[in-house]
Amino acid sequence: MLENMVKLLFGSKHERDLKTLLPILHGVNEKEAWAAALPGEEYPRMTARFRERYQAGETLDVLLPEAFALAREAARRNLGERPYDVQVLGSIVLHQGKIVEMKTGEGKTLMSVAAAYLNAIPGKGVHIVTVNDYLAERDTEWMRPVFSYLGLTVGTILSDMDNERRKQNYRCDITYGTNNEFGFDYLRDNMRWDLEGRVQRGHAFCVVDEIDSILIDEARTPLIISGAAEDDTFKYAEVDKLLGSLEEVKKKEDGEYPDETQGEEVIGDYKLNEKNKGVSFSNGGLAKIEDILHKRNLIKGAIVDEENFEYLHYFTQALRAHKLFHIDVDYVVQDGQVQIVDEFTGRILYGRRYSDGLHQAIEAKERIKIAQRNRTMATITFQNYFRLYEKISGMTGTADTEAVEFSKIYNLDVVVIPTNLPVARNDEDDVVYLNEGEKFNALCEEIAEAHHRGQPMLVGTVSIEKSEKISTFLTRRGIRHEVLNAKNHAREAGIIAEAGAKGAVTIATNMAGRGTDIKLGGNPEHRARKAAGTGASPEIYAEILKAEYEKWKRDYEEVKGLGGLYVIGTERHESRRIDNQLRGRSGRQGDPGRSKFFISMDDDLMRLFGGSNIKNIMSKIGMEPGEPIYHPWLNKSIEKAQKKVEERNFEIRKHLLEYDDVLNQQRKYIYEQRDAILRDTNLKDRVNDATLSMVKGALETYRASQRRDQAGVIKELGNYLKEKFGYTLKIEGKEANPEALEAQIIEELEKDLDEKENLVGTVNLNAFIRMQYLQAIDRKWLDHLENMEGLREAVYLRSYGQKNPLTEYKIEGFQIFDTMIDMIREEIASRVHLVRIQAAGDREWRGRPTVTVQSHGSLTAFSSGTGQSGGGTAPGPSAKSQPEAVTVVRAYPKVGRNDPCPCGSGKKYKFCHGKHT
Repeated sequence: MLENMVKLLFGSKHERDLKTLLPILHGVNEKEAWAAALPGEEYPRMTARFRERYQAGETLDVLLPEAFALAREAARRNLGERPYDVQVLGSIVLHQGKIVEMKTGEGKTLMSVAAAYLNAIPGKGVHIVTVNDYLAERDTEWMRPVFSYLGLTVGTILSDMDNERRKQNYRCDITYGTNNEFGFDYLRDNMRWDLEGRVQRGHAFCVVDEIDSILIDEARTPLIISGAAEDDTFKYAEVDKLLGSLEEVKKKEDGEYPDETQGEEVIGDYKLNEKNKGVSFSNGGLAKIEDILHKRNLIKGAIVDEENFEYLHYFTQALRAHKLFHIDVDYVVQDGQVQIVDEFTGRILYGRRYSDGLHQAIEAKERIKIAQRNRTMATITFQNYFRLYEKISGMTGTADTEAVEFSKIYNLDVVVIPTNLPVARNDEDDVVYLNEGEKFNALCEEIAEAHHRGQPMLVGTVSIEKSEKISTFLTRRGIRHEVLNAKNHAREAGIIAEAGAKGAVTIATNMAGRGTDIKLGGNPEHRARKAAGTGASPEIYAEILKAEYEKWKRDYEEVKGLGGLYVIGTERHESRRIDNQLRGRSGRQGDPGRSKFFISMDDDLMRLFGGSNIKNIMSKIGMEPGEPIYHPWLNKSIEKAQKKVEERNFEIRKHLLEYDDVLNQQRKYIYEQRDAILRDTNLKDRVNDATLSMVKGALETYRASQRRDQAGVIKELGNYLKEKFGYTLKIEGKEANPEALEAQIIEELEKDLDEKENLVGTVNLNAFIRMQYLQAIDRKWLDHLENMEGLREAVYLRSYGQKNPLTEYKIEGFQIFDTMIDMIREEIASRVHLVRIQAAGDREWRGRPTVTVQSHGSLTAFSSGTGQSGGGTAPGPSAKSQPEAVTVVRAYPKVGRNDPCPCGSGKKYKFCHGKHT
């Protein structure tokens, strides 16, 4: 009622939208004569002046009339096409950061040029997103003359491009590419170990073509870069066998371990801290581990060398698994898997894994298969990728039915632009048959009749299986036709180009041919290119094209007289939008056309929404076989069923987004920190801050227990500092003054870092710390993605306990994340202080080879998958020159003999650059 009153008083939303746009359109039209009078050489100069005016403080809205008039005239001069007023209206909407709904054939590709030109003036780059590589390449070449005439550079991102070419194309003013490539490049950029390897330069403004397809149909499917985790399973198994050589440090009579820092004799190799489930090694223990590993030829050099540090980690986790984690207490073994037991509730936490290698160590202990699998290295949904842009806009032929979802999830308004010429297509009522067999018989009869008249037909199906079934029926009847589906998508452009020719019958899945026009009479340009071949001269091609145009004019008039393109839908899709897309292939630019849907009670949509009841009624009232039902009420019932499905799918997407938003916030923080570490030229301060925090935390315990057990607390504090920083605590009358003790410890630890910096130089120390941070962040983030995936699966069960799974996921997810951040900071601070400096020859870092797989095919937001090959991480910078005869021990990951060679040859390292090393 209220909606009807508003419409009566103020007009419909579409009318109100147009009313606000018309004054801007009039401003553009007033500048058209001025733009037409300018010579060609003035156009790039005007672009430069626009940029100066923008830098001086003028807004893009002020520049719009002049910029749009220039873009319109540039299109007229270079393409022979003057954008219609409705196309200018659409471009204004794009500039405003909204979604344009324009019918098929209204010229959306050309319409986007003016908005892209205006938003390229700030110099931050404009991304124009298409649904496939063919359209990205086609649109780039088609619109390049216009943008070049205006003084702008244009690039395109294709799936087979190398890193350097991608970087060059992202530096262009306008960059065309697919949604997949833009998303994968963002993920890869945030996996790189140097700034130079990054290709994107930010996310300022994007125009998404077929925005409903990308942000709704593909929204639930994440982009995933996955790769095989480092195969260290054998190391866990090997270390597990060596534990028998180690002995626990013998305790004193009072049950305490002797204190090495106080000169007490220590007999044994390791100490256990049951309270914190921690393990520390004595000096003798470290020496024994080093000796064992040397005998097994597993390491060269000292155990505390950076390249051997990992074995200390393996021994630590193996001892924790054997001595501090107990079967049927901390975990159980079920079906060959280690399952964690919640220490508070005693319930099994299905899907959860201990992080940092502890789970693998327990698997080695229990003699079960140690998990080695592909890991999700980076993932993001399109919903969250496109929300990175400062301003996003889009265009499609069908968005109005999903306006609520665009508004609620993306905060995008939908504006419907009227057609340049009235739509002359005749949309007929659906015809409904009792079963699928009767429907297909009637369908084939209809196709045969129209084909006999010469009327071109486009038959839309919901699946490849159905399209091939109809193809079989038509073949039996001797009707020539083309089939367009995922199996022959390479011929898509050619098939669609001739779909409007006289007598053509094209069977296609509903989404086929999006982004391309079906011209009545066929496509003369396509025919000319085909007839001329690749080696024809421009003169010969021009002659052929002229002849083809003459033939096309005659064919166009003939097909127009036959009623234009006839679109048949073989069943209703669960979304009205997809049906509208299919209908929209016919009736472009005022051309005549016809559309009709053939439905049976066996169709999925009808079956799910009361089809069996209707089918029984129809059978009982004595319907004749093959007799269809025509009734407007039936159309309304089908539309209501579609609305129900749309609402349900919207709720599913919204629900998934709520979960993904948790991971998205964490992803943003990790990527920001990673970026800051890559840019920071003084990472020593970060280490000092983390060290200060760790020391303060340890001294808090010291303060709290100082009066009760002073000797015991001092000893515990000394062990902690020795274990974490290799620092020997000296107590000289400062027991009663924790502040002085803190100042002493911090001063000496900072002095330790200063000495290391003096030995190797600021640049080298910074490079070493940076690599430690990046290694730790990447490793922990992979573990975190797995933990979040397991948590997500586990929280669904909590709904049985009257708990909200989403709330539980948020609370526990951020607890896990906060713990991970603290672990990274503490691990790096500890490692930088423990690592030693040694004299060595110059070492060159050979990079970090990682074989990765990109995919966009999984249906859950956290699961890994396989897909097209490519992607990966880029090698980091070479180590800088170091002071003579002094170097930090290798700060970069070594390349194993069996790893892929970092040169990119695809060979193993030992068969390539490692052949002579």
